[in-house]
Amino acid sequence: MNNQQNSSITRFLQLESAGGILLIIAAAVAIILANTPLDRFYQLLLSTPVEVKIGSLEIAKPLLLWINDGLMAIFFFLVGLELKRELIEGELSDKRNIVLPGIGAVGGMLVPALIYVYFNAGDSVAMNGWAIPAATDIAFALGVLMLLGSRVPVALKIFLTSLAIFDDIGAIVIIAFFYTSNISATALVVAATCIAILFTLNKKHVTSKSAYILVGVIMWIATLKSGVHATLAGVVLAMFIPMRAKADPNISPLKSMEHDLHSVVAFFVLPVFAFANAGISMTGVGVEQLLHPVPVGIALGLFLGKQIGIFGLCWLCIKLKVARLPEGMSWSSLYGTSALCGIGFTMSLFVGSLAFEETGVNLLFDERLGIIVGSLASGIVGFIVLKISLNSTRTA
Repeated sequence: MNNQQNSSITRFLQLESAGGILLIIAAAVAIILANTPLDRFYQLLLSTPVEVKIGSLEIAKPLLLWINDGLMAIFFFLVGLELKRELIEGELSDKRNIVLPGIGAVGGMLVPALIYVYFNAGDSVAMNGWAIPAATDIAFALGVLMLLGSRVPVALKIFLTSLAIFDDIGAIVIIAFFYTSNISATALVVAATCIAILFTLNKKHVTSKSAYILVGVIMWIATLKSGVHATLAGVVLAMFIPMRAKADPNISPLKSMEHDLHSVVAFFVLPVFAFANAGISMTGVGVEQLLHPVPVGIALGLFLGKQIGIFGLCWLCIKLKVARLPEGMSWSSLYGTSALCGIGFTMSLFVGSLAFEETGVNLLFDERLGIIVGSLASGIVGFIVLKISLNSTRTA
């Protein structure tokens, strides 16, 4: 019986959709807690002060910000590792595979942002959230895609993954340039020194993971204190992890770390983040709240903006013969994939926390409502369109 149970758990963990399923469960639990008498304990947990102090160096934040600034730095570190691997020897190392998803990602960030701006222009506080609908949650999107089973062509998976990688690059740039505050020159000097050390370690072909992690932790602290968002330290650190060991090309520190982190991020980091950020109370919610420009701009940005931006620019790009439709994909499957990219959940929640956590105005409810509605609608439409498209392809 135990062996049977263990094998069932193993099979579940091996499913590519398992991370997305856990995200849904974590978000659902958070929403349930936020709408029951247990909400008081939920909020108490997230606001629990956590302090780390070494001499004069002190980091004191509520648990919620440790999750958003600390755990998400691990997520962005993994994103950086995946990006570097893809650029060196993955799908993105072939320029022919870059054009279409790259252009699609640009449209998928630009159009949703413009839709949000259309609804919120004139409100300086609400305008802080312009980048929220520009994000795509690759874990959720792939989770929905995997529900379609073996019918999904490899080209479609590659296109979606490549587009999501470009989307992540865009998110990193947006966070770096638009969501920083009160820059500390001293802390930036420390962070820059860490980068120089990482560069030296890489050039000297040092393969010790602990050496990179130690310098990376110091860089994260310095970045946290600098005013630049701390999660960017994870991306920077990833760029210096060696792809191959000089002594033995068969050893890859980067792939080893990527492999070790996948389960941690999919089954701990992202579900914990979703649990901490998705809890919205529906008490007193009426038509006025539902039609507030912030949730409307986000929901329509994710649902309509992603479809129009990605499919529209890809269609134009293909018609102008700048790129070609990947083999195995049809126009309908491209449209379904574009709709699926409207699932912004984790990344949108993260950008939303950056946009509104320091404004002093409580718009967190507004942005979370828009994210959930827009992501849910995108997931449903994307799944239905792809199911019909793949069924018709198989029949033909």
